[in-house]
Amino acid sequence: MKKPQPKRSSQPLRKCVGCGQMIDKRELVRINRNKDGEINVDFSGKMQGRAAYLCLNAECLQKAKKAKGLERSFKGAVPAEAYVQIELHLGNIQ
Repeated sequence: MKKPQPKRSSQPLRKCVGCGQMIDKRELVRINRNKDGEINVDFSGKMQGRAAYLCLNAECLQKAKKAKGLERSFKGAVPAEAYVQIELHLGNIQ
């Protein structure tokens, strides 16, 4: 008779667009672009639209900005005001 295998809790992983590491979804901040093209920080994780994930530090935001990680994820241009808004929200979280 086979021994039952211990259950593994599968934590959803997402890739940070700044550093490129696969990290637990709950440790990242979700950046959302809705169908109208507005870019927002999604704290609930339930907003409709395309999403990208970032680590909770300013270094990853700078890497994403330099490497155009958000532009690639959203398949389009990201206005400078959106980066300012994201940076403000990251500052409030830390």
